[in-house]
Amino acid sequence: MTTPPLLTDRQALDRQRLRARARGLDLFLQEEAVGDLQERLIEVNRTFTSPALIAPFPEIFAPVLPDAKIVADTDVLGLEEGAHDLVVHAFALHWANDPVGQIVQAARALKADGLFIGILFGGQTLHELRASLAEAEVAVTGGLSPRVVPMGEMRDLGALLQRVGLALPVADSVTRDVAYANPMRLFEDLRAMGETNAQAARPRHFTRRAVLMRALETYLANYADDEGRIHATFETIWLTGWKPHASQQQPLRPGSARARLAEALGTFELPTGDRPV
Repeated sequence: MTTPPLLTDRQALDRQRLRARARGLDLFLQEEAVGDLQERLIEVNRTFTSPALIAPFPEIFAPVLPDAKIVADTDVLGLEEGAHDLVVHAFALHWANDPVGQIVQAARALKADGLFIGILFGGQTLHELRASLAEAEVAVTGGLSPRVVPMGEMRDLGALLQRVGLALPVADSVTRDVAYANPMRLFEDLRAMGETNAQAARPRHFTRRAVLMRALETYLANYADDEGRIHATFETIWLTGWKPHASQQQPLRPGSARARLAEALGTFELPTGDRPV
């Protein structure tokens, strides 16, 4: 059996996270998600007594999950089976070599009727930067290198919840457009978040100056506003699912409905065999 190539160079990812801490974290997107997480937990209207948090920078979630068990986002998660009524996987799944395996491990750690919440960057994130770098590299070198980590689309990520057997799965996203004075300020923010390129297949040499300058020109030409500021998209995807339990809402058996759909919609139902012309 062929082993699939690793997406992430874990040592590089750890180094860039350490550098982000050393230079002073700027986690404005993650901090915004903390408020969203608090609102979502309030809406659930349940007291969680044994939460676990999987996150590269768990301290920012302390106001919402002060007593959570902190777990590193390694390939094998330090979670005990059936030990938690809430597992939050925050801003690490997009770097996972096996995101399905990560969610499976989180689901196994849940008690019956426990809640899983995944928070990660989605496929629309940095699409402007991705396109500008690709166009510049092709134009200058005739080739293409992996420079922005691939991120999943919401529909595909939502399907993972069903695949691992979580009930009542929900996937939604929050998209934010951030304006910068120039592309270099965007790069500074990515470094401060520990989100620069740590792909295993990334180029191991410095980017040629001609490629970088062409990418900056392309970015400014295609994604600048009337004031000369460039724009960057960040999409945060939220995944929610419950460990199955008999008390949860269940779908009706086929044929068990007491009212016709046509009546509920206030429309007409065609007799069997009839087709509209």
